[in-house]
Amino acid sequence: MTAKVRIGDRWVGDGEPCYIVAEIGINHNGDVDIARQLIATAQRCGCDAVKFQKRTPELCVPPEQRDLMRETPWGLMTYLEYRHRVEFGRRDYEEIDAYCRKQRITWFASCWDEQSVDFIESFNPPCYKIASACLTDDALLRHHRSTGRPLVLSTGMSTIEQIDHAVEVLGTNDLILLHATSSYPAKAEELNLRAIFTLRERYGVPVGYSGHEVGLVQTVAAATLGACLVERHITLDRAMWGSDQAASVEPPGLQRLVRDIRVVETAMGDGQKRVYESELPLIKRLRRVNGNGAAPAAPAPAAEPATSTVVTPA
Repeated sequence: MTAKVRIGDRWVGDGEPCYIVAEIGINHNGDVDIARQLIATAQRCGCDAVKFQKRTPELCVPPEQRDLMRETPWGLMTYLEYRHRVEFGRRDYEEIDAYCRKQRITWFASCWDEQSVDFIESFNPPCYKIASACLTDDALLRHHRSTGRPLVLSTGMSTIEQIDHAVEVLGTNDLILLHATSSYPAKAEELNLRAIFTLRERYGVPVGYSGHEVGLVQTVAAATLGACLVERHITLDRAMWGSDQAASVEPPGLQRLVRDIRVVETAMGDGQKRVYESELPLIKRLRRVNGNGAAPAAPAPAAEPATSTVVTPA
């Protein structure tokens, strides 16, 4: 059986409910109030965690792009100025940390450079997410591993050889891999959800799914295929300014996504064929034996299987 990984107070892996992460990323547009609204939305919809992105702009923006001019809601500015404008600082994250505690929802971040890892480490996160773009940055992988915290590694735009190397660098202890297609939005024919099986069999670690598609059914399908963790970008409104907004899920869609994943988990059952008590009247009334209506005595109903998933009505 694939190993489980503990994130905060939850085990993630085979036999556990799917861990649902609402990816806020930079869809807050540098506004803590928008971040609070997104956190509250995720909590209200039943998500297990929210995730942010943390960068040090001077380290993450290539020199040749820093002075490129960009139209933004705050006026014309350089790309480096824009990256600073949408980046939260310490006071912002202190507010986010306090608000997540108040809402009783876990938060963590994708860190795109070592300085950002050190910054987020001061908030005692339950784990780190490593973005697909960073999968080939060995130094950053090792810095993440040096924290001793569980790691969630996304595998978009990566060959199997590159993933092999990243897993070799990180080791498989406390590691979750996420299958992903990194295009925004991702086309249905390029999602390749069966790769969830490939990654699980190859590396023997829990495997989840990071979705960048438009729509919900593909993410529900990933959970049905056994994705132990799913994450989707969320937004208050897909028409908001920002590169990730259009492929994000609005609040009503997020509520349906969580509901449908939980319903599917319940419906999957344990695989043991049984006769349910609700079927007994039908056996007496409809069961045919040897071409006539004479039915044998009804079997005793099996006990309903226990489940660790609670379904909240829409």
